Amino acid sequence: MTSMMLGPYEVLPGYAAEQLVSRMGIELVTCEPDLVVGTMPVAGNRQPIGLLHGGANAVLAETLGSVAAMLNVQPDGFAVGLDLSCTHHLAARHGLVTGVCTPLHRGAATASYEIVISDEQGRRTCTARLTCAVRRKLVRAVR
Repeated sequence: MTSMMLGPYEVLPGYAAEQLVSRMGIELVTCEPDLVVGTMPVAGNRQPIGLLHGGANAVLAETLGSVAAMLNVQPDGFAVGLDLSCTHHLAARHGLVTGVCTPLHRGAATASYEIVISDEQGRRTCTARLTCAVRRKLVRAVR
């Protein structure tokens, strides 16, 4: 079985070959509790008229925000996305886009992040907000 890391944590065994981040070409550049940065190519993630697909922005945003939430509940917690909103400001046509994720709120049950996605010229192409459900301690069912 192949293992895979997504930022600081390991993908569950058996799922390494099925990761959307790999298919989208997402690369994590910085993984810190207060800052997660990642890149994604426009090529391979386009809509039919040649622009970066809005859903690709959503995948990048949710990836960065989820990694940030996981960083804040390590080592025994977990996080899952609850709500994602994306505002697309400008079409990306080529090269890489870069997402910068910073915390807005980190509470006991939820955490919210702003993700700003920009093109290679530094122009904001998308602003996203992700709210995750967080659990500080992983509780396993007893059978």
